[in-house]
Amino acid sequence: VQLVESGGGSVQGGGSLTLSCASSGFIFSTDCMGWFRQAPGKKREGVARIDGDGSTTYADSVKGRFTISKDTAKITLYLQMNSLKPEDTAMYYCAAARDYYCRGKEPADYNYWGQGTQVSVSS
Repeated sequence: VQLVESGGGSVQGGGSLTLSCASSGFIFSTDCMGWFRQAPGKKREGVARIDGDGSTTYADSVKGRFTISKDTAKITLYLQMNSLKPEDTAMYYCAAARDYYCRGKEPADYNYWGQGTQVSVSS
């Protein structure tokens, strides 16, 4: 199983980026998939997740600004990020879990991870 993120970069505050996560191997459309991020010196935190029937959950810090979506045919995950803030600067990781309902919120609940893509937001 392989997850490969892309789309990171450097933007000014207020800008937008769209992250993508392509999967290969045994990731199914019914799996839970999510985005996590980790800033230097901080714990990895959940940003957004989408469950097997397309229901989504967001961290309070990104609600109204980020949108998670999934192409079920390609098993590709996306994260549209608008109104970016300097505090959004982090390495962003795609993850997947064998859990239709996305019951797990912590990194340890996810079985598969990508290598990460860097997002840097300047003020």
